[in-house]
Amino acid sequence: MLRYQLFPRSQGISEQIQSVIECFERTYEQIKSPENKLKSNEVLDVLRPHLEQIGFTIETGKAKGQKIPVPVLFGLNNTVDQSFNADGVSNDGKIVLEVEAGRAYANFAFLKDVFQASMMYGVEFLILAVRNDYRGGDDFQKIYTFLETLYISSRLVLPLKGIILIGY
Repeated sequence: MLRYQLFPRSQGISEQIQSVIECFERTYEQIKSPENKLKSNEVLDVLRPHLEQIGFTIETGKAKGQKIPVPVLFGLNNTVDQSFNADGVSNDGKIVLEVEAGRAYANFAFLKDVFQASMMYGVEFLILAVRNDYRGGDDFQKIYTFLETLYISSRLVLPLKGIILIGY
């Protein structure tokens, strides 16, 4: 089943974020793991029309011009000196979407996603979608535990208003 959790758990999910979750619910049968062994780009291909309909821009590939750069550092005359790429961005630039497949937990890609979203200018929320099952392991639960520890300990304070973890 589709699972999701907003961190910190002390706040509720907004209508805009709920509409993203509904995109995952509508396409769940096509993307669910372990039945569908899709790569992250293939998951994005299934989700793209639904996410675009609710006002998201979604990357179309890994080549230049297909990626979505989000500014991180600005230089002289307000030029962008550094940017990180996102899988998807809301039209207002406040929500970044990252979809991971096999390497979400095994290679700690979720940590890279959290770091990069934290550095992106104007980003308030990270939606992080991971497989429920990867090679027999529960990636969603492993990352859930990690994020829960991060927020409960309060030893590291992120500049994000929240992280929404979705297990597909």
